[in-house]
Amino acid sequence: MIDYTKEELVELLRKHPEKFNEWKVEQEEVDLSEVDFSGINLAEIDFSDADLNSSSFADCSLSFVNFTNADLTSVDFTRSGVLECDFTEALLTGADCSYAQMTYCNFSDTDMAGCILSETDLSNSDLTGAVNLPSARYDEDTVWPDDDMLPEDFDGTGHKDLSSLQDDEDEVSNDW
Repeated sequence: MIDYTKEELVELLRKHPEKFNEWKVEQEEVDLSEVDFSGINLAEIDFSDADLNSSSFADCSLSFVNFTNADLTSVDFTRSGVLECDFTEALLTGADCSYAQMTYCNFSDTDMAGCILSETDLSNSDLTGAVNLPSARYDEDTVWPDDDMLPEDFDGTGHKDLSSLQDDEDEVSNDW
């Protein structure tokens, strides 16, 4: 079994992604936390069960990537193209997906608490089984899939994220 550094694994993913997948099969744990994958094109990579906490996939092109049961806490997906990726049972808590195109993805049992979806295109993605989707941050420019691909009783149109919360205007009485 070859023991790679995180930097060597990034190079392996850049140049020989099939060798990364072969290597990963033999691993009990894969720790790729805090790794910068920015700008890399990744296709058909198996990141299932991997720890990718606080990593960056900003400006990446990701297609057919398996993130099943991966820890994607606080991961940066800003401006990424994410096509047909599987996020089943992944932790996307606090992940930043702003301005990303996340189309045809599966989010079954994915925890999305605090996930930032501002101006994210989620067209044709399956969010029916997403967990904590109402706790995600999104705005009027977030593109949602059709209603049959969203959880029941979820309405993305009337939501304001935490930054827009305001105190109720208390009437001030000037009766001294």
